[in-house]
This record gives sequence, structure tokens and C-alpha cells, in this order.
Amino acid sequence: MTSSHPRGIGALIPTARTVEASSPGARAASQLLHLRTALVPVPVLAAALELIAPQLEDPDPVTREAAAAVHARLLAAVEAATPGHQAI
Repeated sequence: MTSSHPRGIGALIPTARTVEASSPGARAASQLLHLRTALVPVPVLAAALELIAPQLEDPDPVTREAAAAVHARLLAAVEAATPGHQAI
């Protein structure tokens, strides 16, 4: 029997109907914005920063806006987790 419910981490992150119909980048950024607390190694955050960065130049303004918000949160988390870190 196959379920239509999301599996894995997707099952833990709420989505809206408008997000489901949008681009993959917009969906990913929107889902990441729902996260409030997560304990992950700083290198994982740095990798996420690199992965979301291309979406900052996406032609879709909604995707760009969501990516910018997620990018800012990830950057703040990296900076907070690395004492003495200075943004370039």
C-alpha cells in the first residue's frame, strides 16, 4: 500500500497549498523557514549556505525573497556558532 503522505523530513515540515504548486527552490526555502530550532554541525550550515546561494539570483521574486530570508538565518547561525568569526 502506498501512502500519499510525505515521508522523512518532509513529513515534519508544514507546507501551504500555494507553496506546493511553486518552484522547488521556493518550496525548499519555505520549508526551511518553518524550522525554529535545529542542532547541526557548522559545516552542514555552511554547506546549506552554499546550496541556497544560487536561489538568491532566481528569476522568480518569491523564490529570491524566501532564499534571502533562509540565507540570512543560516548566516546568522554560522556567525553565532563560530566565536570570533567576522563576515566577509
